[in-house]
Amino acid sequence: LKWQKALQLLTSMAHNKVESNTIVFNAVISACTTGGSWHMALQLLHVMVQSRVEFDRITCNAAINACEKACEWKMALQLLVVMERCRVNKDVITLNASISALDKCGEWERAMQCFNVMEQNTIESDTITCSGLISACEKGGESGRALRLFSLAYQSKVEIGMATLEAA
Repeated sequence: LKWQKALQLLTSMAHNKVESNTIVFNAVISACTTGGSWHMALQLLHVMVQSRVEFDRITCNAAINACEKACEWKMALQLLVVMERCRVNKDVITLNASISALDKCGEWERAMQCFNVMEQNTIESDTITCSGLISACEKGGESGRALRLFSLAYQSKVEIGMATLEAA
């Protein structure tokens, strides 16, 4: 598996006293995310902190994406808090991954809170944002809210894809 090979490479770098940096860790965390090993992705983030390797938005986005794939919404939200504390700026990818994790787990109210964070930070929403919010509301039995979000997306000229139409 690709993520295991990436992890072996990281380990061999440490054994050979080759310094790892943010870019190397980001690549390995992304490989773990793609390979479905969310737990390892988060463990690597912890290793970064212990090793005093600076993490960035890309690191956090990859870790939140890993949480989203595993339906670990609580951990995804904890990573948002870590980003806030460490003054790592969030972007649309960060919040879309969080909204998607919340959507998968039926947490529509928290998904709406993430959307509020987007608005407060003037982060422009996109098709993925709208699809995730509409789907989360629909799963949460909030059909009326889902339709209002669909209408808002349409009025805001957000490109509406098939997934958004199906969610509404």
